[in-house]
Amino acid sequence: MENGAVKPVIVAIDGPSGTGKSSTSKAVAEQLGLSYLDTGAQYRAITWWMVNSGIDLTDPTAIAAVAGKPEIVSGTDPVKPTITVDGVDVAGPIRTEEVTSKVSAVSAVPEVRTRISELQRSLARAAAHGIVVEGRDIGTTVLPDADLKVFLTASPEARAARRSGELKGADVNATREALVKRDAADSTRKTSPLAKAGDAVEVDTTELTLAQVIECVVTLVEEKRAGK
Repeated sequence: MENGAVKPVIVAIDGPSGTGKSSTSKAVAEQLGLSYLDTGAQYRAITWWMVNSGIDLTDPTAIAAVAGKPEIVSGTDPVKPTITVDGVDVAGPIRTEEVTSKVSAVSAVPEVRTRISELQRSLARAAAHGIVVEGRDIGTTVLPDADLKVFLTASPEARAARRSGELKGADVNATREALVKRDAADSTRKTSPLAKAGDAVEVDTTELTLAQVIECVVTLVEEKRAGK
């Protein structure tokens, strides 16, 4: 490596919904000149494809049988991340309530996780300067050798308030129930559950502004790069 070249840095940011994962990850990647990958969008994309293809989502065998079919392509520019399925832009459609309510069932199927995890690893390997990868099992399963692992948490109340702010006009209590239910499903699934890696730095975002969370993670990455 030539003098002064910075070794690519791989940052894993995990945690439940509503902790500010996406906003933080995008901003950190942008500030540090890294690529960015929203792994949740990939699970949403494969779920969207299955809903559209009429797959019986109560049948894990049916889900497993077609896990390899859709072609999912993720653009890793933090300023304008993109996602397509079989060439169709699905950035909007994957955020619907229908997809959100079904994504836990689809992503619990081992064949789906294997397929998507391989995709995630190949994107991380291809990132010339490094990448910020956000999800639920990145530090534990997808990239256990990541240079830095961060686990974001927040109280269910704070997360529901943030989420219902994002889902304009959503009922905070209903949002909180949906979050808690989805986290329970994702934390108890057999394959790669939502979990904090033993060597992850936990950041409780309940009382922090987004700017403070971003600053905290940027500092952690810079310290890692400096070899501290």
